[in-house]
Amino acid sequence: MEIVAIDQISPDQVILFAWGFVTINATIAYTWLIMGLLVIGSIAITGNLSSERTMSRWQNLLEVIVGTIRSEVGDIAKEGVDTYFPFIATLFLFILFSNLFTFIPGYVAPTSSLTTTSALAVVVFFAVPIYGISKNGILHYLKEYIQPTFIFFPFHVMGEFSRTLALAVRLFGNIMSHEKVIAILLAVTPLFFPVVMQALGLLIGLIQAYIFAILAMVYIASATQTHEETEHNPKKETEPVKI
Repeated sequence: MEIVAIDQISPDQVILFAWGFVTINATIAYTWLIMGLLVIGSIAITGNLSSERTMSRWQNLLEVIVGTIRSEVGDIAKEGVDTYFPFIATLFLFILFSNLFTFIPGYVAPTSSLTTTSALAVVVFFAVPIYGISKNGILHYLKEYIQPTFIFFPFHVMGEFSRTLALAVRLFGNIMSHEKVIAILLAVTPLFFPVVMQALGLLIGLIQAYIFAILAMVYIASATQTHEETEHNPKKETEPVKI
């Protein structure tokens, strides 16, 4: 059994524990940590909810977070908010807490690993057709890939893969680059400037979590609303204007 720590560009290469074929790197360890904190925190906060005016600060904070996320999802989805809210909220909270703990010495954000961001992007990749098919049916969903003609089918498919790649690379690049900049500043400058950068990093982490979740909701909304609007307004562009 051995414990190895290597300072590399990716937390995948930071080996915390190795025993035979079992290897635990920083990405896996801190991903489990974030998931555990989210599960324990949600159980602790929701275990003693109150419908009275007087409520705990944690419940008040939870209601603010839930209300804000529901509002953002509702602005994009227009309807069926309860269907998409759990998925989008889970993405947002996981990415947010992964990014916010970077001020803790020794912590490495799982989102600074391309494997983590790729996994999140792949989840969104599969969620889009799942929600689209469940809302409009498989035939109506697949019909979008041959609009306006079947010639556009490969372009639609490439578009699906390219936006998945963009989701993964955008989040990875922003978080990884910020962490490396902070590490360099801590090594070559006094304390004050890195502290400012660390505070800026918390803001960047929040923004990146928001962008990822919003883009996921936009992709889902485009898959669930396109056919519905076309079916309800088939002559919207062809009807003459009545004077």
